Amino acid sequence: MSPTKQNEEDPHVSDSDTDSTYEDSSAADDDDGDSFGSPSESESEPAAGDDSEPDEHGESDSSGLHQEESDSSEDEVAPRNTVGDVPLHWYDDEPHIGYDIKGKKIKKKDKLDKLGSFLANVDDSKNWRKVYDEYNDEEVELTKDEVKLVRRLLKNRAPHADFNPYPDYVDWFKWDGAKHPLSNAPEPKRRFIPSKWEAKKVVQYVRAIRKGLITFDKPKEEDGPYLLWEDDSGLTEKSNHLAYIPAPKQKLPGNEESYNPPLEYIPTQEEINSYQLMYEEDRPKFIPKRFTSMRSIPAYENAMKDCFERCLDLYLCPRVRKKRLNIDPESLKPKLPSRKELKPYPTSCYIEYKGHEDAVTSISVEPSGQWIASGSSDGTVRIWEVETGRCLRRWDVGEAVNCVAWNPQPDVHILAVSLGQDVLILNTHLGDDEEQKKIKELLSVDTSTPSDDSGNSATSVRWLQDDKHGGIKLKFFKTVTAVEWHRKGDYFSTVMPADILFECCLS
Repeated sequence: MSPTKQNEEDPHVSDSDTDSTYEDSSAADDDDGDSFGSPSESESEPAAGDDSEPDEHGESDSSGLHQEESDSSEDEVAPRNTVGDVPLHWYDDEPHIGYDIKGKKIKKKDKLDKLGSFLANVDDSKNWRKVYDEYNDEEVELTKDEVKLVRRLLKNRAPHADFNPYPDYVDWFKWDGAKHPLSNAPEPKRRFIPSKWEAKKVVQYVRAIRKGLITFDKPKEEDGPYLLWEDDSGLTEKSNHLAYIPAPKQKLPGNEESYNPPLEYIPTQEEINSYQLMYEEDRPKFIPKRFTSMRSIPAYENAMKDCFERCLDLYLCPRVRKKRLNIDPESLKPKLPSRKELKPYPTSCYIEYKGHEDAVTSISVEPSGQWIASGSSDGTVRIWEVETGRCLRRWDVGEAVNCVAWNPQPDVHILAVSLGQDVLILNTHLGDDEEQKKIKELLSVDTSTPSDDSGNSATSVRWLQDDKHGGIKLKFFKTVTAVEWHRKGDYFSTVMPADILFECCLS
């Protein structure tokens, strides 16, 4: 029995009783069906439709929740991020995600890894209520009212519990004494109120079509008949037909070919007789004649011959297909790489090695990477510690240094320096006592003059003991520009002008 009929039969039942009956039924319906959220939360908290749990003042939670709801704009919290409708992937490479209402940058929060976020979610019992707001880079916790709204929406119900989807029918027409309706005519068009929402959508679609955001598929055109020898002066390239080559163009008819040409084009009898005396290749192929009408024009005697020659022209005419490359000059310019591909690149000075008074001409790194040797035009050779920039050794050779080279053997700490016509083999005094003993034996020079294989004394290079710098000095007859060690460290080569290359053995 409907509430309307019950009210008509029982006058003691008021409208307020009917409304309370409907609210109780809607509240009972909220307890049925699938719950939204975790099982622990649904057991520990009251049901979505049960709003009858009293607080300490004796009032129900539903009254307190309804008091918190307000439609005023003062309760609405504006978003912190004020970038507007901007794609958030523009800020992927930036440390901030946008700007607040005061124009300050909103820094991105440090995100936990998967394991840390999983452990945090396990420990947090209200994690199922949290939603990540990508726009403001924060987590928003849903309130109980919002959870109830979501539950009702999942059940395909109205968001608010006080909404009656089946209101009582109100008969606006008085049927007293009326046998028929007022009119059976259709509603006039002037009563039609167009939808403003539809008008806005139509405007959006029109703008999208004009900007090219919405495109329509064009119907595919079928290949129809075409002229085989069509003039391509006004056409683009024939893409559907292979090897399209235009035919040789024929001479267009002029006044001479007219059936009634002007008198000055008609030759006299004497001119016709003179044509007979000419060679055939020099003789004109067509002699103009005059007729009174087109009916009196006889058949052309050379029609078959001209048609046959035209076919020969089409078949035997030498034609060459030339391909033209349309290259945009802008496409030939090299494209610059993006900044992401060049990373990591130095942006600041990490360490500086100060000490030389003039330009540094050569550097060499020790095999272990702990020390660096440098030579300068101020006549000094220095050894630096890579990590700290501390100068460990300094030799004053008195002449501009051309090249320095470190011995590639890690246990032989010696340095080759070229300056002028000399090459110095220096002891860097690095390593332990056993290595230093081995280096000193290696840098000892015999006072006897070395000789080559043929028995002649070697005068191109002289080996001398350098007591001042604690090493060996090699004297050449020309300026030495470069020194390079063998990968085993037992030989080194020197380069001098005029393509002179010397190889020295260190034994």
